[in-house]
Amino acid sequence: MTEDAKVDWDERIALRSDEEHEFTFPELDPPKEVTAVGGVGQVTVDWTPVEGAVGYLILRSVGDHGSLEPVDHHSGDVLSVPGPPYVDTTCTPGTPYHYAVASVPEVTVHGRPSQPVGAVPLVADDTVPRVQVMVDTVTEGTELQRPWVPMIGSERLSQLLCTDTTGGQEIGIELEDALRRMHDELGVRTVRAHAIFHDDTHVIDGESYDFSVVDKIYDKLLAIGLRPVVELGFMPRELASDPTKTVFEYGAIISPPASYERWHELVRALVEHLVDRYGLDEVLGWDFEVWNEANLEVFWSGTKAEWLHLYDVTVAAVKGVDERFQVGGPSSAAAGWVDDLLAHARANGTPVDFVSTHTYGSPPLDVRASLERHGYGDARILWTEWGVTPRHFNPINDSVFAGVFLLRGMRSAAGRVDALAYWVASDHFEELGRPPRFLHGGFGLQTVGGLRKPRYHAMSLLSRLGPVELPVTFSGDGGGSLIEAWASRDRDRIAVLLWNLTLDQTKADGAPELTRTVHVELPGVDPSWQVTATTLGIGAGDLAAATAELGITDWPTDDQLADLAERSRMISTPLELTGSAVEVTLPMPYAMLLEIHPTSKT
Repeated sequence: MTEDAKVDWDERIALRSDEEHEFTFPELDPPKEVTAVGGVGQVTVDWTPVEGAVGYLILRSVGDHGSLEPVDHHSGDVLSVPGPPYVDTTCTPGTPYHYAVASVPEVTVHGRPSQPVGAVPLVADDTVPRVQVMVDTVTEGTELQRPWVPMIGSERLSQLLCTDTTGGQEIGIELEDALRRMHDELGVRTVRAHAIFHDDTHVIDGESYDFSVVDKIYDKLLAIGLRPVVELGFMPRELASDPTKTVFEYGAIISPPASYERWHELVRALVEHLVDRYGLDEVLGWDFEVWNEANLEVFWSGTKAEWLHLYDVTVAAVKGVDERFQVGGPSSAAAGWVDDLLAHARANGTPVDFVSTHTYGSPPLDVRASLERHGYGDARILWTEWGVTPRHFNPINDSVFAGVFLLRGMRSAAGRVDALAYWVASDHFEELGRPPRFLHGGFGLQTVGGLRKPRYHAMSLLSRLGPVELPVTFSGDGGGSLIEAWASRDRDRIAVLLWNLTLDQTKADGAPELTRTVHVELPGVDPSWQVTATTLGIGAGDLAAATAELGITDWPTDDQLADLAERSRMISTPLELTGSAVEVTLPMPYAMLLEIHPTSKT
């Protein structure tokens, strides 16, 4: 893809469809007890959460009299965050700032800001700031929630049948292998992908339906041990009101149907067929999602009202087979149209079994507030796309920063969402064309050739946490905002995952002033216990660095792939306890898994 084509796509994907609302959002109070504390290279902003808020917008002014403007951490998507605290590293050390926080009832709306509070980020000196992390190792603990396990994203699943090659690798075989690793190594249970009704699945044959290609796809998926999230779209050519309206290199049709009755018949026929082939008990465990990102002009050529009608018709078709089937949406970009769908569904008595939406570059918002506001508090929340950036061919996708970002988002989502699906499993992904070279900034957790990127390594670290979550408290410069931790217990093993990260993507390649010494207290742990540290950082688990070392700019040979796999492994080293504590240094971006267990454990 040419640079001009990429710029054109980025401009078009930013065009939102119909952000007008037919209802009024509640006027939320600004947060109270707002504080801003300056540290070396950063300011940590904290506040008391507000009931009814799905998120918060952080605003900043320079000096005493500047205008308050949103803090932009350069994610390219939603700037609101789900809750406190927020670490601002886009500031200039030594400069006085004022910060305020506004409550967000819906992603396009925010309330009045809080009273501003002042802070000055500190200039770095020769002393590395220190953060204290206290892990309560003796408490009973709670069940550790794993929002990465329920779902992963993928290129359209018809590619499982593709015998073409990219970079010398057969697409279908490698995509299948990538999905199998997600299941076997990380425990992922379902896959969400676009275009089950694309022309290449040939679901309409004259006046009848032919689901034989769909069968081949789902047979492969189920053989891996995965279930599909059935995203119902895009529009079959035979049903489209305007088949010239398409998206992506593979020409997915984004038009509303010429006949909603025929769309209803197709959806019902598919669901009936799935039940016949796989059994009612099996398909009752699947989710059916209506379309993809209709609130973007590039994905839906109709109006919001037309999409809401499509939702009603689709729900009726699916539940006409069995009321127990789970259907939801709006499958929207940037957390949009959630309230619109819920308000419409409530007015029309349409079921919403789950709300699905997407965001990039920030932890997912807390849309439970929207569900409760409209009377759907029991509905599940599925973030069916999430990642570090919405931009294709962005080098940040291959970076260590992206891996540590994944840890921050998953920790934020744990316990408040039912699934957070990283987009996507493999670089065999061709929305804007097939990969032009090995490391091209692709969305995949794994490369063409099947190597694990830092984001895959991050998922691997998460999978090594134990079943019992332990409480953690922080103090010091950036503790709980720049430095975070997720602690767990598994029989006689304590696992503490630490990381250092800012959301500020201008610092993706590192920022020396954000390095912290982290002192981890583990009261109750015997000083004789063994500590193993597994690290993910620049130069450790860093495929981009390994690729640069070998001077690979196009596609690696088989021998180079093997060399890259070895060079890009995470590093594990033994550490020693000092009493019941261990001290480590964390640059930014960086993650470290500490596993503490009796010396005799092998």
